[in-house]
Amino acid sequence: MAAPIKLHPLAIIIILLSFTVQAFSESESKAPGQCRSESVGGCHDKAEALKLKVIAIFTILVTSMIGVCLPLFSRSVQALQPDRDLFVLVKAFASGVILATGYMHVLPDSFDDLRSECLPEKPWRKFPFSTFVAMLAAVLTLMVDSVALSYYKKRYAKAAVVGDGEKAKNGTIELGDVGHGHVMSPHVHSITEEVTQLLRHRVVAQVLELGIVVHSVVIGLSMGASGNSCTIRPLVIAICFHQLFEGMGLGGCILQAEYGTKMKAILVFFFSITTPFGIALGMGLSNVYTDNSPSALIVEGLLNAASAGLLNYMALVDLLASDFMGPKLQGSLKLQMWACSAVLLGAGGMSLMAKWA
Repeated sequence: MAAPIKLHPLAIIIILLSFTVQAFSESESKAPGQCRSESVGGCHDKAEALKLKVIAIFTILVTSMIGVCLPLFSRSVQALQPDRDLFVLVKAFASGVILATGYMHVLPDSFDDLRSECLPEKPWRKFPFSTFVAMLAAVLTLMVDSVALSYYKKRYAKAAVVGDGEKAKNGTIELGDVGHGHVMSPHVHSITEEVTQLLRHRVVAQVLELGIVVHSVVIGLSMGASGNSCTIRPLVIAICFHQLFEGMGLGGCILQAEYGTKMKAILVFFFSITTPFGIALGMGLSNVYTDNSPSALIVEGLLNAASAGLLNYMALVDLLASDFMGPKLQGSLKLQMWACSAVLLGAGGMSLMAKWA
């Protein structure tokens, strides 16, 4: 039996931090004089900024946990179960938030970083690296999506035929690792559409978590290293809003993937802890961090661009297109209209947050 796909967010975080820490440590020697630090007006108050960052760590942690856990406990509420209309509308709203996060927050940040005056004009302002990297990230996500699903479909189908660790029961083989009550005949060489969809939900949940982890590290580091209280204050509110509804979108994917308790806990933990951990690390690096240094700008800009491409692909293809082209919404024009409204409401609300953060 093939084990489910294992995403190791800790390894991803370590890799990201190795690049960012190196960039921050090099910033003092590489930053041009005019690009070395933030403005030091009335908003540059380290004591006030520290207080806000400590509040942000706990507030964002709690908000993230609430957002991602809400769908996981929805089985106890009849109206919020995955086959109900309300669940579809909530997921559509959260998908709109994820879409706007990529287009309205993460990608513009990448443009700001990679087109900064602190970077050499060639090549950074002569070529649109942000959109190029975002495009490559979207194509790579498509490839991972397709190859992973194909690979695990073949492995599960093979396991069903040869009885690799499976339990025969009344002439069928139960795929206990795939979900609740999903069975198939040992004489077929392909798995059912229901099981295929379940495997796809698992791929989607883990790839989406990857994209969220990447941009959450960057957001947390930037906030943690900032000493500008006027910037941090609205950013805390915006990130809380973002984490709540992005968490609901991820939680809905985790719920549909029908993971066991251990895997659910791992995904919830890393989603909830990544941004607060990034803030804490940024606070520790604040003495060596220069937000406009070439190294920091390049690392953050490329990571933001890659994350934007991944999030935009996931929101449009794996979340919205999958639901809107599925039988439930296709069978009800009224529900489609409500779902469209939910998407626009989520995307609009998150877009409005770009005014402050």
